[in-house]
Amino acid sequence: MESRFWKDLPLVRDKDGVRGTKIYSQPEGEIVHMYLEPGAKLPLHNTPVNVAFYILEGNPTIIIGDDEQSFAPDTIIDSPKNIPHGIINNSDKPARLLVIKMPKP
Repeated sequence: MESRFWKDLPLVRDKDGVRGTKIYSQPEGEIVHMYLEPGAKLPLHNTPVNVAFYILEGNPTIIIGDDEQSFAPDTIIDSPKNIPHGIINNSDKPARLLVIKMPKP
């Protein structure tokens, strides 16, 4: 059995109030724990694989293509490959979510 705590892992992103930690990385997929400070934004970008966002805490706004919506904890959102997507935390509290990429890019 292997286990790890996200706060103990190295950051893969630490910029503009957005911190990302790769908590799972295997050939079949990747999971990144994202932490967004209040007011932080992950700019729109494309990925060559499908992505799912699972909201852990807060009510971040997910942007996929021309759609933009805030989501509550325990919601999962699908983002098709090659469609621009981003995240904004418009609240005054931190937001945390998992970014699941299948297969691994």
